[in-house]
Amino acid sequence: MTRPPLVDRLRASAPQISVGVLTADWLTLGAQLELMERAGVELLHFDVMDGAFCPMLTLGAPVVAGFKTRLLKDVHLMIEDPLSKLDGFVAAGADIITVHVESTRHVHRVLQALGKMINANDPNRGIVRGIALNPGTPLEAIEPLAGEFEMVLLLAVNPGWGGQKFIASTCERVKRVREIVRDTALICVDGGVTQDNIANVARLGADIIVTGSAVFDGKAPFENAQHMMHALR
Repeated sequence: MTRPPLVDRLRASAPQISVGVLTADWLTLGAQLELMERAGVELLHFDVMDGAFCPMLTLGAPVVAGFKTRLLKDVHLMIEDPLSKLDGFVAAGADIITVHVESTRHVHRVLQALGKMINANDPNRGIVRGIALNPGTPLEAIEPLAGEFEMVLLLAVNPGWGGQKFIASTCERVKRVREIVRDTALICVDGGVTQDNIANVARLGADIIVTGSAVFDGKAPFENAQHMMHALR
């Protein structure tokens, strides 16, 4: 399958942050999204949880669709049975859709179906297919899926809630997954990323680093985003 052009765009801007929207002030959401654009952020991260795959229940496709922004929509599906939900998130404008290897018996089928779908924002952009692994899932789980994903997301916390500390063993997992995928896929790290450790995470070789409350702390989201971006450089 032809690699989506969006992959090359993301690789060219790597390392980059993907800012989680759950911790934003939704009463001033439009203004906060404008601040992210001014800070040079390219990606908004949507943590979609169904209360079944992980404890929390967060948001669905209608909320993703409601975000009117020029930023790329990075949708992380922490849900059971993702195959039946793909159409809704594609229609909502997702540019990246990540599914968990643990979420279904037939994750290969999910990735294949996603590979046939068309980006609702720009058909020429393509949709980046991500495969995610929980901290306790062996990295070898992605090997049979080679050629069916463009990004590997490693969770550095257990899925379900924010504010957890970065699991130290993630560092070695990032190095190992880089050896597995070589240059065939982007690497994303999600969970426990702060202003203090983001530079170290980037040095491990992550292309995309998800961060939420470290940016949207209710005080200085623009300055926080800039600080995180500068730390990557």
